[in-house]
Amino acid sequence: MKKRLLPILLSIHFSAQAADLPGIPPFIDEMVSKHQFKREELQQAFKLAERRQDVIDAISTPATTKPWVEYRPNFINPQRISGGVQFWNKYARALQRAEKKYGVPQEIIVGVIGVETMYGRNAGRYRALDALTTLAFDFPRRADFFRDELESYLVLAREQGFDLLSVQSSYAGALGIAQFMPSNFRRYAVDFNGNGKIDIMNEPVDAIGSVADYLKHYGWRGGEPVALLSKVEDASRVGNVADSRPFIAWKEVGVTAVEKQKGILPPAMLLDFTVESGKEYWLVFNNFNVIMRYNTSSFYAMSVFQLGEAVRHARQADTKH
Repeated sequence: MKKRLLPILLSIHFSAQAADLPGIPPFIDEMVSKHQFKREELQQAFKLAERRQDVIDAISTPATTKPWVEYRPNFINPQRISGGVQFWNKYARALQRAEKKYGVPQEIIVGVIGVETMYGRNAGRYRALDALTTLAFDFPRRADFFRDELESYLVLAREQGFDLLSVQSSYAGALGIAQFMPSNFRRYAVDFNGNGKIDIMNEPVDAIGSVADYLKHYGWRGGEPVALLSKVEDASRVGNVADSRPFIAWKEVGVTAVEKQKGILPPAMLLDFTVESGKEYWLVFNNFNVIMRYNTSSFYAMSVFQLGEAVRHARQADTKH
């Protein structure tokens, strides 16, 4: 039986506000012409979609606007660490395979999934169609980006057999355990459990492989560090900390890693984070910037790194008992 894009929802009332947003009729025209969608089905879908003010509010005040001392505990806490140990133990073989195939350490994959969805427990509370429609047609600052993502979502829904009106996402329209935007779902999600279907909505093993594939695509370098806690002898000597410099150049201005390092390290940037005791300095490398392809915040990337490290250490401690 042919899969339909739209469910029968005659008994359920949805706000029709989204259908009144400017730009939807020409968007439907484009989807019919470019992707051969049925006009009536798209018109019906947008009649049932809701414009969500809470989506606008959420994207306008992201969590990364908080200071680091308030942001960090949301992700580096006992609940996420213990959840990460359980997740790692349950999917140890898949994580090992992903590290071997893509070169991305297991703790980084665990860190991403832990920060994004708490290991799949919180994959979003907004309807994807509502979130993407709202942002595509009522958030001018990034309208072009979200219009493209809405296009990708409609195509993805057809490819995957999704019910357009039941798929949940983040406020930005990110999907599944791995929280991929629809375009990235289509590009980088993989069938890592080998069952013939790509499913990062429900299959943790597919999410594990997909996160590793994504990071590898954006330039993850196996065997290179992510970040090193560092000491700064005199901040006035450092200059522009946004510069990527050879490791030896940092040493020449009094910046050194807290733990002694072996071998030649790649170029790094210096970041500082305000903690309870003052400033905390970190040298961050290419792989740190790769994590930021998921989310452009340095707070986000550091949370992924630190959560992954905390889970790894907790898991190692468990095995010793």
